[in-house]
Amino acid sequence: MTLHQNNIAVGKYLVSPLAKPLDAGGYAASVSIRSGRGSATHDRVLRFSGLFDSAASALQYATEHALGWIKERSAPVCV
Repeated sequence: MTLHQNNIAVGKYLVSPLAKPLDAGGYAASVSIRSGRGSATHDRVLRFSGLFDSAASALQYATEHALGWIKERSAPVCV
């Protein structure tokens, strides 16, 4: 069973963090960062190698990294 936190809309992106319980205990984190609409939709999925004690901490980690990824791409480029 994969646990989803509520989706977060950030500008043109939709962030969907996920936490998956592992057989050995703990949780794995991943996040989907989607942009576009219809046939022009692009979905980037990031999977993290860390092991988390709770679903909440896995979801928070995934959300923070997705927001950082978006911020990097939204920053103005200096020449």
